[in-house]
Amino acid sequence: MARLRSLVFVGLFYLWFGAYTLVMTPVLLAPRRWMVGPFKLHGAVTTLLLRLICGIRVEYRGLENLPAGPLLVAAKHQCMFDTIGPVQVFADPAYVLRDSLLRLPLYGWYAVKAEMIPVDREGHASALRRMLTAAKTAVAGRRQVVIFPEGTRLPAGEKGDYKPGVAALYRALGVPCALMATNSGQHWPPHGLVRTPGLIVYEFLQPIPPGLDRRAFMQLLEERLEAGSTALLDAK
Repeated sequence: MARLRSLVFVGLFYLWFGAYTLVMTPVLLAPRRWMVGPFKLHGAVTTLLLRLICGIRVEYRGLENLPAGPLLVAAKHQCMFDTIGPVQVFADPAYVLRDSLLRLPLYGWYAVKAEMIPVDREGHASALRRMLTAAKTAVAGRRQVVIFPEGTRLPAGEKGDYKPGVAALYRALGVPCALMATNSGQHWPPHGLVRTPGLIVYEFLQPIPPGLDRRAFMQLLEERLEAGSTALLDAK
């Protein structure tokens, strides 16, 4: 039954996404700030489809730990939905994403218009400088810079290597770093088709204030995100 529901969900999800991107095409000609509403709508509709078809509820906890205004958000990354659903709780997010995604038809157009922050994983120092410049511009516009420090989707309960880009952003931006733990991979896997009924939780943990040295920041970031996400496993 879960597989059948998942097939129905995937079909409707991509049908919705295709219709959404076509209908919203005129927004590509509007000011960038107009992109926020459509992104939130996409997240809301996808959340509704998950609940109605797959029996997956989505809950956001610890919103009192999400500072207002510009900030850095470091998040666990377990599935595609991590880039879709949480958009609803951010005022004006700028996601750090692979530069190859900007070359995709439709999705890439919207990502470019929304001024998401591309990063070339093979670009080394020059890529890091471009990412920092784009992130500083986003923060100057009072946006939230969202990064997945492990750089890839991992199954729930697994820990990857935390990449240095998040520390560079923390140091360069000088804003609080919000932490978003999750158990999303238990119900929407990093890869594969089946969506499992249950509760996806995104929990914002106590933010890290600016000003820590690199080592202290990375240690605190990993400890809190890993412990927070582990605590959410099998959430009810």
